[in-house]
This record gives sequence, C-alpha cells and structure tokens, in this order.
Amino acid sequence: MIKVEIGKCVGCGACEQVCPSDAIKVVDKKAVVNDNCVHCVTCIKYCKPGALSEDAVSENTLLCRNCGVKCRIPEGKQGACKRFRNENGELVLVRPLQIPINTAAAPEKIAIMKPIVSAVGAGAAYPDYKPAPYIVTEKRDDFDVVTVVTEAPVSYSSMMVKIDTNAHIGDEGALVRRNGRVVGIVTTEQYGSHILILGGVNKVKGPDGMYVVKTMAELGNKEKVTLTVDKGCTLELQVGEHPVINGVVDDKMRVGCGGACCGLFARSLAPLIDEAIILDHHITGLFTKHPAGAEQKPYSGVTPVGRLATNGRYFFEHGDGWGGTNIKDPIEAIKDIDMNIAKPGMKILVAETTWRKIALFEVSAEGRPVPVEIPAELEAFRKMAAGCCEDSRVSAMYYAGVGGSARAGVTVDPIQITKAVHRGDATLTIAGAPTYLMPGGGITFLADVEKMIVHPFNYTASPAVLAPIEYTMTVENYKKIKGHVQAMRTKEDVIKEGRFEFTELKD
Repeated sequence: MIKVEIGKCVGCGACEQVCPSDAIKVVDKKAVVNDNCVHCVTCIKYCKPGALSEDAVSENTLLCRNCGVKCRIPEGKQGACKRFRNENGELVLVRPLQIPINTAAAPEKIAIMKPIVSAVGAGAAYPDYKPAPYIVTEKRDDFDVVTVVTEAPVSYSSMMVKIDTNAHIGDEGALVRRNGRVVGIVTTEQYGSHILILGGVNKVKGPDGMYVVKTMAELGNKEKVTLTVDKGCTLELQVGEHPVINGVVDDKMRVGCGGACCGLFARSLAPLIDEAIILDHHITGLFTKHPAGAEQKPYSGVTPVGRLATNGRYFFEHGDGWGGTNIKDPIEAIKDIDMNIAKPGMKILVAETTWRKIALFEVSAEGRPVPVEIPAELEAFRKMAAGCCEDSRVSAMYYAGVGGSARAGVTVDPIQITKAVHRGDATLTIAGAPTYLMPGGGITFLADVEKMIVHPFNYTASPAVLAPIEYTMTVENYKKIKGHVQAMRTKEDVIKEGRFEFTELKD
C-alpha cells in the first residue's frame, strides 16, 4: 500500500487523477488509499508536496513480473495495465486471446487493389464537372475493372517526414523553415526517429504557401531539401537517404532505447561489466536495476543522473550529447556511487544506444569513477551491438484530404465516391501506391512516397500540390455510384494513343 502523510497532503487531487487503478481518492481534502492499490507508485511520482511514500507490501499480494512496473496485485484485483488479475494466488490474463476468423480476401477486393493506369502524366479535365481525363477499363479474372485518374490540385496537403536519428533536432512544436519561411512543425518522436509535419491547408494558403507546396513536392519526388528548425538543427533531407544533421551524416539509428538495450544484450553484457548506463534521450537504462540485468547481476550501488521512470529506466534531458542527451562527457552520467554496496575495482560502462561510442570506468577506493581502457572482449561486444543497428533513413508519407470538386470528374453524385471508398467498393491509390484511409468523414489518407511511381508530384501557383489520384473499382460498382460510364475506354484503346510508358508498381 501507499502511505499518506496527512500533514503534507494539500488535497490537490493529482494522485487521484493519475492512478490507473482507481485506488486513491481525495476525501475531505486528504488523499485516502483503498484496497485497489497495486503499488505501481504512479501517485508518488506526481505528488508535488511529497505526501505519498512506499509502505510495506501486504503478503496477500502477487508480484507481477510482466513489465518493469512490477505491480503487487491483491487477491481478485487487476494490475495497473488491466491485463492481469490475481485469482487465488495465480496470475491470469483478464481477456481471452482474440483470433480473427474473417481472414480470407474476397476475389473482388484483389481485383481492384491496383490501378489499371496511374494518374502520373494523366493531366486534368478542368473544370471538374467534366469526366476525368482517363477512365480506363480492363478485364481482371472474372471482373470488369475500371480506374478513374486525374492529377488534382490538393491544398489540403501535408507531408509526414520521418527522420531516423537519435540527435535532438528541436523541441516538439518548433517551427520548421525553408529559406526562413515557415513550412511545417516538429511533432512527436517515435522509436528512434523524429517526425515533421510539413504543409497543411493553413500553411498552404498562407503568405509562404509557394515555399510550402514546393517543399512537399520536392520531398515527395525524392529530391534533396534543406530545412532549419527554430532553436534546433539544420536538416538536409532526401527520402530514401541518410539524414544530414548540422552537416553531419547520421548513418545509423539506435538498436532500441537504453532500457531495451539492457534487455536485448543482458546475457552478452553481464560477464563483461559490473554496471552499465546506456544513454538515450528517451529512456536511459541502468543495467543492474533493469529487470533483465537484475537477473544477471546484483545491484551495483551506482545511480545515474536523470529522473526515475521505473526500475532501471531513467528520463534524461534532450541535448546534443551522447545518445541525444545533454551528457557531453560520459562521466557526467554517473550521479552517485554508494560504497556501502559498490566495491573498488568495479567496472562501469557508459554507452550510447547506437553503440558507436562507449566509455569504461573503474571505481576507485574513494568511490570515484576513473576512466580505463576498453578491453578487447568489450570492444568485440560493442561491434556486435553496433551491427544490430539499422541504417538511418529519411522517409515520408503524403498525408492529405482529397475530394472537393475533383470528385465530379468521377461521378455526377460526388458523395457516392466518398462512400464507395469507405465501404471498400473503390480502392484509392496515389501514383500507384496503396493508401491508409483514415476513418470518419471525407477522404483523408496516408501514402508512402517510396511506393509511388517515380517523380509523382508537381505543384501549381494556386498554390497547391498536384497529386496523382486513382480510384479503382468494378465497372458494376462504378455504374452504381453514377460514374461517367459514357467516358470509359479500354486499356488497349489508351495504349493506341502512343503516349505512355510501362512502369512497375512497388508492393
């Protein structure tokens, strides 16, 4: 259970708001802990007055080892994650395993997966009430299939750019600029990567709109673009290539966060060191406190700088130091060595999660870390771990909302194509690339630019991105949505025009 020091409790309610087990309530302006408590200590982390502390754990609880939180679950109660329950002293899963039964793909869906022709080079038929420039039919197995294509100006255009790097490129929300003009923002980090969102209708229609659409089109065409982040880095980005950050090529991304590295390399690392601090801007790992490392070696007495998350995992500050943290000299990662636990001669490894840089320290008789040479066996391990890193790349998803007047080139009843796409009766592709359709109204999607036909984008002075849009469906369904069936042509007829090139679509 969690202990409440009544004199310090101010009744702010933070503990009640963050408790995942509904185990703490504010009653008469004081926190009260009930028997739902699983000792996850979330409330302690968020109690600014320091009124909460760990107390003795009841013998009637069951220790869950399925994650680093290590809940102590009372009889009949669930852990903080709501996945495991204590039933008569046994840890059981709360929900049965779910096994899909509808896994067979319908032949019709396979027939309409890919377009007959792409919209790259198709042009447009403006004004949009005219049929799209190419409405092309083909026999596929037992189905008559039609693809409707146009290169449409899309102002609701965005580019989601993923940059594989451990470097801190800039704070979330920071503005991204090209030639000083705002073209996007930094958003959330992902596993070993940073994400930019470029464009969006408000930037496209703004004073820097031409810079915005030009940037998106060039990135989508896999051309090199130089961007700057406010109070952050200069980025040279080209889809499919390594990112260049402040003039330095970043060719490898991390194996995993610092905590993950403790788990991945626990058995290999344990014979080589007494402790390891694996630096990462997200989660830094302390080996002997991490569950995987703790199974291999006893706690060393070492405490890293940073803020404790769960056992063996620490949050560090962003920076341009080791592992994307603010640690410039690896010795700075060691906050304290408790000589009541530690022994002189112990070896402490400090490493980055890319394993490009490591440092080794020996604990002196006075309890200080002293730099020592890296032995051959530890260097061999470093090379092995570094070999587990993937190549860093820049990738991009075209992220847009289509529809508008261009739907009139598909059907005389525009809502019908929107409904057909959401029902799955029509497949939307962009330059031949599959799309992920977002739920809800309209046609909002994401598509991988690397799966598109080469050089898929242009831009116009509206300003807008010219996007190659394809709708593929059976002829039967095209008739049902009131499509321009009178404008349909066969693929053979299109080929007779002589204005075409054969190309391969990427899977």
